[in-house]
Amino acid sequence: MDGVGGAFTLRRMPAPLLIADVPWLLYRAFFALPKSITGSDGRPVNALLGTVNALLAAVEAKAPRAVVACFGAEEARYRVELYPPYHAHRDPMPAELAEQWTRAPGLLASFGWTVANAEELEADDAMGSYARVESQAGGRGLLLTADRDLYQAVDERVAVLNLEPARVFAEVGPEQVIGRYAVAPERVPDFIALRGDPSDGIPGAPGIGAKTAAELLRRYGALEALLEQAERQGADANAGENAGTDDALRPRIAATLRENAELLRTFKRVATLVEIDVQRPPDRPTDFAGGATAAREIGMRRLAARLERVEPHAA
Repeated sequence: MDGVGGAFTLRRMPAPLLIADVPWLLYRAFFALPKSITGSDGRPVNALLGTVNALLAAVEAKAPRAVVACFGAEEARYRVELYPPYHAHRDPMPAELAEQWTRAPGLLASFGWTVANAEELEADDAMGSYARVESQAGGRGLLLTADRDLYQAVDERVAVLNLEPARVFAEVGPEQVIGRYAVAPERVPDFIALRGDPSDGIPGAPGIGAKTAAELLRRYGALEALLEQAERQGADANAGENAGTDDALRPRIAATLRENAELLRTFKRVATLVEIDVQRPPDRPTDFAGGATAAREIGMRRLAARLERVEPHAA
């Protein structure tokens, strides 16, 4: 609060920019809701319905100044070129989901939400870019996702928004990232490179788990500094010098890091979000009437009727 001449005014936090991971929302809804949920043409709309409902719940809970719905490739080509096993273990997108995927951008745009497509990059890259622009402009960003890769985008003005049971939304800020990973947000790509990420097909360094990865990064800083220390120890050992200094790594870990150094650098590049040139969206309330019209055209009559009952000021 500010006090001037004995008068106090409460500083209100700015309304956040809600930045949504639409691929995750679509997949989540497709496998959580029955495929018997169909539009008037008999085609499944379960993924569309679940995605819209999750976004509407977030809008209601967080009252954002605007919403950005982010799409992108299932795997960025450049990441696959760097490391071919990236995402290779994942099953192809089900045809019934792919059909809803093509209809999702139009439906989400009808609500007045900005639809952003990262094209050959991934939705994560677009999300991180919008969060960066919002933070630099002095705003607040909320990243609606379950992908912990996006912890690297967290700062004092940006949080990951976790969708929990009963549509409870928990914000993950810098302190929560440190509490979960034991490293700061900016070290998350280094942490993933060392520990690995099975969901993305990144194995990490052999024999180095989450606890050891965090300890190493807290002690040495970035991955590159850690690899340089391992190289120094290898050079000292080859020269017959004593490597048993206070900074020394355990011999097994040092050897593992030297043997996998280039691969670990690749893993970090794969795990690091790519900055895209995006524009900060203007304030734009949710258009419930527009969403109702689009939902009715798709044949989602119950959703349309529910949206038509929303008062305009509820945006």
